[in-house]
Amino acid sequence: MMRALSALLLLLAACAQPVPAARAQAEQVADLVVIDKSERTLWVYSGDIIIRTYRGLQFGDAPQGHKQFEGDERTPEGRYTIDYGNEQSSYYLSLHISYPNAQDRAFAKARGRSPGGLIFIHGQPNGLPTGRIPGDWTDGCIALTNAEITELWGLVPDGTPIYIRA
Repeated sequence: MMRALSALLLLLAACAQPVPAARAQAEQVADLVVIDKSERTLWVYSGDIIIRTYRGLQFGDAPQGHKQFEGDERTPEGRYTIDYGNEQSSYYLSLHISYPNAQDRAFAKARGRSPGGLIFIHGQPNGLPTGRIPGDWTDGCIALTNAEITELWGLVPDGTPIYIRA
């Protein structure tokens, strides 16, 4: 009886999939992330080698062009850093992109506007039972499936450069 109970507990523990607590613990660790908005593709590099590719990225309602102001629903373009991960996000896991930089802030300030912020790579909204929301729906973030962001979460340490191109 105890042997059967122990086996059942081990099986249940193996099937459980908690939110990852540690990031970048995988054998392969990213040192660069590249996103091509027009191709809707994200590449993860370790050295000169592409170690992961994610296609079908989702953006904001206005995906073309560089983010300039809060509320424009665009995704930034340029060089930034993935500076921290957020397990308590409104979306399934999120990796923060260091937008706005000094140039972005100066551009918006010169026009009397806010550059916005809180740009993330994240999964689907918490509470979505399965799948993904169709189309572009973020406010300028980059959305992946929950399975994709879980994998990316484990590959990308804080401080990883990210290059987002048109």
